Amino acid sequence: MSESPTRLVTAVIVVAAGSGQRLGYGMPKAAVPLGGEPILMHALRGIVASGVASQVCVALPAGDDGLRRMCDDFRDELGDGGPLLSVVDGGSTRSGSVRAGIAALMEGTEAVLVHDAARALTPESVFHRVSDSLAAGADAVIPVLPVVDTIKTVAATTGDNTALAPEVVTGTARREELRAVQTPQGFRAATLLRAHQAAQELDPEQAAAVTDDAMLVEMLGTPVHAVRGSTQSLKITTPLDLIFAEGLLEGPLGARWVEG
Repeated sequence: MSESPTRLVTAVIVVAAGSGQRLGYGMPKAAVPLGGEPILMHALRGIVASGVASQVCVALPAGDDGLRRMCDDFRDELGDGGPLLSVVDGGSTRSGSVRAGIAALMEGTEAVLVHDAARALTPESVFHRVSDSLAAGADAVIPVLPVVDTIKTVAATTGDNTALAPEVVTGTARREELRAVQTPQGFRAATLLRAHQAAQELDPEQAAAVTDDAMLVEMLGTPVHAVRGSTQSLKITTPLDLIFAEGLLEGPLGARWVEG
């Protein structure tokens, strides 16, 4: 069996500045309880357990003292044996939060993983697959899963047909070519920095169409490679997602050990 390549000096930027309005708890999503602990704590513990990070930079809602104290307590818990844990104020957009994290990276950082705190139960194996691909020479790597549903493109119904339905199907995508994208998304540090610098030149409509960091790298013409993700890496967005996540935690082996 061939050995995994030596990993690069890696920072993980944790995007945790979301409002969580769709969860309905009246608090930032990162602070919503999951199995007795805030969602963010599950994400941080998974990152540290994976062993890929020399630095973890958490982008929090500006002015959220509660989450900052939680991060401070976790830093104390880690002591000298864990990665450097830092906190920055997140932006009003996901890209803004990532840029705030980039600005706080340690000198000498070679690779950056951008991870959504909302994917709090991501298995360690996914972090390893992304990191190993970067160490093997990739500039950008994303974890993905095959799409199981049939995906159709639609457009707004117009003319006399508006009474029938609000939308009409315009085509059916080839399912075998589609993948659902997860995090952590991994990048060589220089590539991610260049992508976000170029993003500053986008007009508002173009910027609004950007949904992840890999898309910014694609705009540079840089290949984005894909590795296997995990069904456990569900993104907690709605109350039903939270129920699913609670079910994973209550499983017989614990969420991170059920599936690699």
